[in-house]
Amino acid sequence: MGLSTHVLDTMHGCPAAGMDVQLFATHGADSRLLKAFTLNADGRNDGGPLLDNDSLQVGTYRLVFSVKPYFKALGVALPEPSFLDQVTLDFGVADTRQHYHVPLLVSPWSFSTYRGS
Repeated sequence: MGLSTHVLDTMHGCPAAGMDVQLFATHGADSRLLKAFTLNADGRNDGGPLLDNDSLQVGTYRLVFSVKPYFKALGVALPEPSFLDQVTLDFGVADTRQHYHVPLLVSPWSFSTYRGS
């Protein structure tokens, strides 16, 4: 199954359709952009997994979720500066035979994540 993500907008109780996301491979302070995409109506990547099992490697990765632009586009009144702009999740992959699912639950003022199935 590789690597996947899913974003839920907890302010509105729905998938975060239209949110921009970037996936990076990281090594120390260095990062390399692997993929940039916009979440579909279900809050997921349109093309399925972000990385399939053959592309997923042992190592560290970063997902960057563009939270502020998403909520501004929905007309949410945000202070300036907003509390959250981007949510950055750094995580490791130790076993490429397993599925790594990285969900994000987000509002303009909070977020939560976990390793899903």
